[in-house]
Amino acid sequence: MIVRKANDAKTCHAKSVRGLLGRLNPQFISPCSQTGFAHTRGMRLLLFTVLLFQLLTPAHAIEAWKSMNLWPGKAPGETYELPAEAEQPARPGQKQVIRIGNVSAPTLSVFKPKNPNGTAVVICPGGGYNILAWDLEGTEVAEWLNGIGVTAIVLKYRVPRRKDREKHAAPLQDAQRALALTRHHAKAWGINPERIGILGFSAGGHLTATAMTSWRKRTYPVVDEACHYSCRPDFGILVYPAYLVDNETKTKLVPEVPVDKDTPPAIFIHAGDDRVTAASSVQMWLAMRRAGVHSELHVFPHGGHGYGLRPSADPVSKWPKLVEAWLKRTEWVK
Repeated sequence: MIVRKANDAKTCHAKSVRGLLGRLNPQFISPCSQTGFAHTRGMRLLLFTVLLFQLLTPAHAIEAWKSMNLWPGKAPGETYELPAEAEQPARPGQKQVIRIGNVSAPTLSVFKPKNPNGTAVVICPGGGYNILAWDLEGTEVAEWLNGIGVTAIVLKYRVPRRKDREKHAAPLQDAQRALALTRHHAKAWGINPERIGILGFSAGGHLTATAMTSWRKRTYPVVDEACHYSCRPDFGILVYPAYLVDNETKTKLVPEVPVDKDTPPAIFIHAGDDRVTAASSVQMWLAMRRAGVHSELHVFPHGGHGYGLRPSADPVSKWPKLVEAWLKRTEWVK
């Protein structure tokens, strides 16, 4: 499976090309002879053509090492047919993001690093439980994790919300199954079964929180041998998680996130000006602290919502380095 890379990579690519073309300005060429100048001018034209081709070609494509269906048959609890899975067009003013909708056949896409260290992370893109921000909060994140030796597993969970179920019910089944299936395949995939984490953005952050706190009770019937493996993540990474607190007071965790002493350790990233209240991260961090569970919280004054890993002038865009440091300090990455 070939997945398109982030648009910001194209921007950086374009800047580098413009810089090179600028250095090819004839005023910087010192012709020793008419023939030499003509030769240089010809080389300039050739180089311009090559660089222009590179500019108009996608900068890079990240390829999954393995893609597989999450369930051996139809996903549990599905009672009606959705339209065909498809990329959803962006609305005016929205970021350039691959938005996947109408997912009824969830999948796992496994991205292996060149130098794996045995750690794996299941990635849950956000999208309000209506779509999946596939590149912004999925494949781009996989590429970053691969860069630090982590095997990245992007979960394409079911969206949109099912009319007859809680918004997270079907996605939680998919997340639990993804964790158990990853553990089942740990040896074949070169993964330490005791170093499997979960990472989520926005609604995917809520899904991450529910997977971290609901692992004692599997939410689907046994379908194969993989179901006998634990669906408890060993650690969590929650980036601007949504839906974790009540709508009225913003001080109470929602009932589907029952933090206790056995909740896995986690790190939280949020911006204070996020339209999705930072109280989601703060309240879960406080609950974990009260339960005696190691966790780390970073709230930045500015940054908004939905930035993924794409660079900006806001300090919050440096969050991957904070997560890398936390993973190494807590020895989830060795």
